[in-house]
Amino acid sequence: MLKLGVPSKGRLMEKTFEWFGERGITMRRNGSEREYSGAVEGVDGVELVLLSAGEIPRELAAGRIHMGVTGSDLVREKLADWPDQVEDLTPMGFGHADLIIAVPVAWIDVETLDDLDAAASAFRARHGFRLRIATKYHRLVREYLRENGVADYQLVDSQGATEGTVKNLTAEAIADITSTGETLRANHLKILNCPPVHRSQAMLFAARGADWEGAPLVALEAMLDRLGLPRPDGF
Repeated sequence: MLKLGVPSKGRLMEKTFEWFGERGITMRRNGSEREYSGAVEGVDGVELVLLSAGEIPRELAAGRIHMGVTGSDLVREKLADWPDQVEDLTPMGFGHADLIIAVPVAWIDVETLDDLDAAASAFRARHGFRLRIATKYHRLVREYLRENGVADYQLVDSQGATEGTVKNLTAEAIADITSTGETLRANHLKILNCPPVHRSQAMLFAARGADWEGAPLVALEAMLDRLGLPRPDGF
């Protein structure tokens, strides 16, 4: 059986079911919301596995599921050298959000990454420690800031509401996912005038390390045919 992992709840699950349904593949959850399996009709040999969006990159990398739907931000953040571990088959056109860097509105002289770099240097000279940026996306943010020459900062982990860390004095700036910016504005934060760290959306991925021999490969070919997608190299 080909194991297909999809988000287990909320709008991501609903939009995933809708996306496949529009292409002739019907999905439904088995039983109540506490059931983490489902049924697939329209392609033979496919088992539906319901997981949190954050678990799906790990399960793909481990080869425990053959295919999965999750945000491109989660795959890039959680999987080092992600192109060696998964193949992105197609963007799905929903779940859009930007990973951005935001600072307090009161920082009137900080609008760009160059301004942030200068502010970070001044902050360290004044306070004796590096400017703190709260985020859940350490890998992506670190790479982005390095590529753009920003130094004298430290990333601090945020497990809760990242936007509240500045108000709570546990960080001076944040890097977080946003779709509308409303929560940022409510917390008196502004997005820097620069390209986002990453523009995320839901993607359909295939696991390079899964066992594709026999029935899973047959199901993959049938699914790709139904979805109108080419078979990727190496599968």
